[in-house]
Amino acid sequence: MSYNIAIDGPAGAGKSTIAKQLAKKLGYVYVDTGAMYRAIALYLLREKVKPDDTEAVSSTCTGAEVTLIYQDGEQAVLLNGENVNGFIRTEEVGNMASRASAVPAVRERLLQLQRDLASSENVIMDGRDIGTCVLPNADVKIFLTANSTVRAKRRYEELLAKGTPEAFEKIEKDIIERDARDRNREIAPLRQAEDAYLVDTSDMDIPQVVDTILEICRQKGCR
Repeated sequence: MSYNIAIDGPAGAGKSTIAKQLAKKLGYVYVDTGAMYRAIALYLLREKVKPDDTEAVSSTCTGAEVTLIYQDGEQAVLLNGENVNGFIRTEEVGNMASRASAVPAVRERLLQLQRDLASSENVIMDGRDIGTCVLPNADVKIFLTANSTVRAKRRYEELLAKGTPEAFEKIEKDIIERDARDRNREIAPLRQAEDAYLVDTSDMDIPQVVDTILEICRQKGCR
């Protein structure tokens, strides 16, 4: 049987960074569900769909084929056969992904792929609703968070390093608005699962977070 670790939390909490490191240490497959939603968001933007036009989002998303492949241990997200890793990390794509993920047709399009991966492989999967909806029977559930200022600072530094800087104030405003959308959406809202461990990373560095979660995993019989 496969072993599944679910990591949920708000935008900018460091889920992807932490999940990648944990996957390497444990030898698990890392599944970045946020990247999958971002790929669909990129497709919608390219098709010039407005994020508040639910009908258009529902009908247009059917043209997006999103798959994951692994090259040299790294995950690549393919959108209709194109590697879009270099295009999906902008604020514009992130905001579209937050809105589109509330549309049932978009969620249904990706849900089965995520569950199929988890049933056949030992996975670490991160997102907004992994422990509550996608993998409700995950062996370990983590809810990763940090205050909005810390998350905005991390995002600012990430974009700066990539050469695509955004104003700090705008980043924090976007994060707060995205939190509200994610927590208040009707379908699969962002919330901590009852059996999830809360890990607040506001005053922790990456190695501390990784060690904390590894210890939780060991206590839960992770192999």
